[in-house]
Amino acid sequence: MKKILTIAGSDCSGGAGIQADIKTITAHKAYAMSVITALTAQNTTGVYDIMEATPQFVAKQLDCIFTDIRPDAVKIGMVSNKEIITVIADKLIEYKAENIVVDPVMISTSGSKLLNDDAMLALKERLLPTANLITPNIPEAESLSGLLLIDKKEDMVSAAELISKTGKYDILIKGGHLRNGAHDLLLSNSQIYWFKQNKIDNPNTHGTGCTLSSAIACNLAFGYSMNQSIENAKEYITGAISNRLDLGKGSGPLNHCYNIK
Repeated sequence: MKKILTIAGSDCSGGAGIQADIKTITAHKAYAMSVITALTAQNTTGVYDIMEATPQFVAKQLDCIFTDIRPDAVKIGMVSNKEIITVIADKLIEYKAENIVVDPVMISTSGSKLLNDDAMLALKERLLPTANLITPNIPEAESLSGLLLIDKKEDMVSAAELISKTGKYDILIKGGHLRNGAHDLLLSNSQIYWFKQNKIDNPNTHGTGCTLSSAIACNLAFGYSMNQSIENAKEYITGAISNRLDLGKGSGPLNHCYNIK
């Protein structure tokens, strides 16, 4: 059985973060492990409080996992401060972790900045270079590239090329924020690939970024190529959104287990 580690924050309502990752990994018939970077008090209507783990405790969790059940892939989501980011990067390098997918959670759905300047710099300079793939959405790609506005496919190409100058990782810019369509762009080995997707008419999309990055990590662990891993993950998440689970008073979660018989 393939083992997948998720490093992220906990979502007590189960739609995003660690909980979404574990459901996604389980739906892919892999073994899920977790390092929790923060506890959040949130639900489908918003995030109401955050309690961060200490960097020392994050380090201890990583030591316990890598010295016992070594993961075949690692997904990284919410990392809330410079110290935690630095610890994670150091441990991934120390243990020579493989198949690392970083979902750079930098900008909230409402457009609020989630990381201070020090943490943003540590993310760019320390954590992203450990990755095989990073999966920013449009606002995050704007922040990483320095472009003020990405609103068409040509802008996505420009952003990916600018981001690629900062590291050797592949870059998947998710197009869900585009007005026309929801096409994703992959820049890999200086080549551009498009994953075409029409917008799905469903307001319940809480946790889509977490889910997609976890699904990609699973597929990489199974030995699929980067392109095929993304293709497979997009097929999975399209099914999870199209299932139209409707829970909560706000933007509800996906049905991560739609394909489990």
